[in-house]
Amino acid sequence: MARLKHALLALLLFAALPPAYADTPPAAPAMLLAEVYAANVDVTQYWVSEKFDGVRAQWDGRTLRFRGGGVVPAPVWFTKNFPAVSLDGELWIARDHFDALSGTVRKRDPVDAEWRQVHYLVFELPGAAGDFSARVQQIQAMVARAGVPWLQAVEQTHVADRAALMQRLDAVVRAGGEGLMLHRADAPYLTGRSDVLLKLKPWQDTEAVVVGYMPGKGKYQGMTGALDMAMPDGQRFRIGTGLTDAQRRQPPPIGTRITYRYQNLTKKGVPRHPRYLRVREDF
Repeated sequence: MARLKHALLALLLFAALPPAYADTPPAAPAMLLAEVYAANVDVTQYWVSEKFDGVRAQWDGRTLRFRGGGVVPAPVWFTKNFPAVSLDGELWIARDHFDALSGTVRKRDPVDAEWRQVHYLVFELPGAAGDFSARVQQIQAMVARAGVPWLQAVEQTHVADRAALMQRLDAVVRAGGEGLMLHRADAPYLTGRSDVLLKLKPWQDTEAVVVGYMPGKGKYQGMTGALDMAMPDGQRFRIGTGLTDAQRRQPPPIGTRITYRYQNLTKKGVPRHPRYLRVREDF
């Protein structure tokens, strides 16, 4: 009986605790999310920057948080001299270093030597007044005043026309970058998905041979979930997107050469985000 009373007392005390003690998931910070660039966009109305293949994080003036709301386990020294205002940006090491970055920033016990390679690239001031052009100047001035080597303003430039934009994209991709971001110059600060922010990434097309099938799950139960593919060099990968229900019920026969598109190659040399396009027809 005494044990029951103690248990009930503990339960009542826990229920009386303030919300900060509750075991609830953190709220995700509101962020601006990009739409996809379209060819009819007037690029002269946008600032253009590189799209960094990093980990998005938002600084609220006191805490650095991932896009999902969880606290980034950064060393104290990393954010110690950050400005006491909200910042939105990307944790980044270098081009083609996403795997290393992800491993570094998600360790519960941060490793100083690893964090010394990380930069926080700022591209937005959440909640700030004025249009984006004004905020670009504010970001540059704020970062300069902070004097923190790993806190950097994302370089923003203008392009004269679509041809210049494509040249910029080509240069970034050739150098190992992921693509470009376009932010409308006259846009106020917004959150949610909006066409004031656009992303432009390249896709490439090539062929591979169907060598097998992976069974579908869930709504694709009883159908093909993915095609098992072989590249000319023998490397294997799977394509699970781009297939219609009819193609999942009757997939291309083994030995069929298909065309697929992909974003780029992983370090292992296989396509990243492959998508089925069509059966390759030789005439």
